[in-house]
Amino acid sequence: MNKVYKAFPGGKHKVLTLSYDDGKEEDRRLVKILNKYGIKATFNLNSDLADTKGRIPMSEWKELYAGHEVAAHTCNHPTIARCPGSEIAGQILNDRIELEKVMGYPVRGLAFPNGSYDDRCCNIASDLGIEYARLVGDKYAAVHAAKKYAKYAEGPILVGDENGFDMPSDYMRWLFTCHHNHNLIQFGKDFMSLKKCQYLYMMSVWGHSFEFEKDNTWYLIEEFCEMISGQDDIWYATNIEIVDNEKVFSNLKFAADNSFVYNPSAASAWLVVNDNNIVEVKGGETVQL
Repeated sequence: MNKVYKAFPGGKHKVLTLSYDDGKEEDRRLVKILNKYGIKATFNLNSDLADTKGRIPMSEWKELYAGHEVAAHTCNHPTIARCPGSEIAGQILNDRIELEKVMGYPVRGLAFPNGSYDDRCCNIASDLGIEYARLVGDKYAAVHAAKKYAKYAEGPILVGDENGFDMPSDYMRWLFTCHHNHNLIQFGKDFMSLKKCQYLYMMSVWGHSFEFEKDNTWYLIEEFCEMISGQDDIWYATNIEIVDNEKVFSNLKFAADNSFVYNPSAASAWLVVNDNNIVEVKGGETVQL
């Protein structure tokens, strides 16, 4: 029987994605840097705050964020785990509606404002067409905290890859690798050094563009992007592109002996067969493996 692995576009086994919140004026400079190096990001916007002081006006969104993703961040940035269910629903749904009017495509992602969420928020968001939701915090910190206290646990603690580069198990509670102020350059170097192609790896970075101005650290994101750009084994993707790639693979219909596969989706799926053979399965095609 063939050994078949899912892969990222081009058969790659690593993906880099960024996520930036609030739509502040500093996004202009950040987008310019990202575009210079071919790095993609998701920008999480508050529709009710768009035309207030210090934020990017709606009239600029479509052109500025072209090639990236715009996702929801609620209408006016409440700490939504404290809100009644009707307000949670209104904050997410109305933000989606206003963002979609401007961007012209379905908005399917969300970053929880102030890092506030609970199961109720996740369930409401999912019911409203949200397909992933990003948390606040660092996977690296969570992993090492779990290891530190593992001896007190009654059973094994499964913490994934020790550097926080494992794939998410729950995209509605998506914890990123690191904030850009948390060892970004070293994380980038560690990520670039990963060569075991039997695994899929993700580096995910979050933050706020105004922090680069406040902390005088524009050099940090410039250095990171220059260092990590143009790598043959890295797919540079928005948040939703990663989620969509997962769904395309999940929808594949394999023969019982893995000798062929049918792709019912419109987008291509990418596979690695028997370790070395990279196969693209285009939408609607059946391919011998």
